[in-house]
Amino acid sequence: MKTILITGGSRGIGEAIVRLAVGKYRVAFTYVTNKEKAENLAKEVGAKAYQCDVSSSAQVKELIAKIKADMGGVDLLVNNAGIAQDKLFQDITDEDWHRMIGVNLDGTFFVTREVVPGMISKGYGRIVNLSSMWGTDGASMETHYSASKAGVIGLTKALAKELAPMGITVNAVAPGAIDTDMMKTYTDDELRAFVEEIPMGRLGKPSEVAEAVMFLLSADYITGEVLSIRGGY
Repeated sequence: MKTILITGGSRGIGEAIVRLAVGKYRVAFTYVTNKEKAENLAKEVGAKAYQCDVSSSAQVKELIAKIKADMGGVDLLVNNAGIAQDKLFQDITDEDWHRMIGVNLDGTFFVTREVVPGMISKGYGRIVNLSSMWGTDGASMETHYSASKAGVIGLTKALAKELAPMGITVNAVAPGAIDTDMMKTYTDDELRAFVEEIPMGRLGKPSEVAEAVMFLLSADYITGEVLSIRGGY
């Protein structure tokens, strides 16, 4: 059985991916602070939880070494760990900017860099990166978030070309308004305004994004693509 690593897997979209992956793969996932929730999920579904801040290159190196020792390396990777923040452009601090890029883009780079050598040695690998519709469209008051997610798309498309000859696919999903904790930063009025603009008339479900991720993980002749999941928005 192949091993999958899902970063940011203790809640939201990440948790939904973990739940779908169990039974198909040996599942490892990361969390940052909520150890109790992560360990309860791991125990419930039969996965293994690892604490790791993906914005730290050193922590990522330690993480992959542990997974290699425990499970023999990573065959499939889902770079899901991410953060968001609403802020006027002129109010974004250096700390805000570096933290956003650090988690969303650097984290994707650091984790991918550590697992790719093992995939190359096996001649097989599947990588799916979580971007966002704001990475393609841009969002007012989310400039740093949009930039980080646009960077994920650029990384995905470039790396797909580089790794395709080695039997490794690299794709991304770009969710729209999904019913997760990230949406709790919006007021009820703002959420209603979101829904009014979505042709399907509702927020997406984490499980619907997870299903798209699982599809891309199973696809052999799709690489360098960005699959939008936004209900027609």
